[in-house]
Amino acid sequence: MAKKDGGIIVAASNRKAFHNYHILDTYEAGLELLGSEVKSVRQKEVSLEGAFVRVDGEQAFVYNMHINPYKYNTVTLVEPLRTRRLLLHKKEIDKMKGHAQLKGNTLIPFEVYFKNGWAKVKVGMCRGKQEYDKREDIKKRDLNREMEKSFKNKIRF
Repeated sequence: MAKKDGGIIVAASNRKAFHNYHILDTYEAGLELLGSEVKSVRQKEVSLEGAFVRVDGEQAFVYNMHINPYKYNTVTLVEPLRTRRLLLHKKEIDKMKGHAQLKGNTLIPFEVYFKNGWAKVKVGMCRGKQEYDKREDIKKRDLNREMEKSFKNKIRF
């Protein structure tokens, strides 16, 4: 498994979310999983496409996060799209709840990873982008790519 910096092993990331949303704030949350789900996540059998976070009462839950069933599990069958609880401090949950109630804001999971052996989720407070915002981002990315290419070609030893 490819390790990121400082013992972080990334299992899945939602790259499409960066294209579709403006990220206003991010949170790191623990993820409550069953044993067979942990093994599947370690094998990178997880998808964040279409996943979202909702705050219900005093707890936060992640919906539509697909974790394939562990193929060597013989004890219990686990539903792949079940709702999973996020482990956060009460202050963080209250802050998320306040931001999510504003019109146009939503909570999206960006990344599932292991940090020091614990399953974590990076959750972002997001606002949806308009079509022209997406086009501007693509233009900026292309311009930066062209600039990098021109600098690379000019500097030769």
